Amino acid sequence: MKFKFEDLIIWQKGMDLGEQTNVLASKFPKEEIYNLSSQLRRASDSIALNISEASILQSAPEFRKLLGYSIRSLAEVVTCLHKAKGRNYLSQENFDEFYKNCFDLMNMTIAFRNKIK
Repeated sequence: MKFKFEDLIIWQKGMDLGEQTNVLASKFPKEEIYNLSSQLRRASDSIALNISEASILQSAPEFRKLLGYSIRSLAEVVTCLHKAKGRNYLSQENFDEFYKNCFDLMNMTIAFRNKIK
């Protein structure tokens, strides 16, 4: 027995991204705990949270709307990653890896949302 959203690849990848960014944020300086670390964690967790909420008993327009929130959270994560790189909290190599994961997940989520009529 499981929820239908657990089969969605975008939810699975959103969950993975949330866990990876949590590990990343835990390595930021202590003075960022209530700022960039917190913002990155909340935005990345919001991706999978909105996908799961969207998939349960929602009308098609509401489903699309909540997936839009997930897409916007992804954009927020990317901005946090740029800020982290600019503050030297993450290497170019790590940035590139996170950036690609975000880019791929955003495109997958947009494609999935576009299939909902």
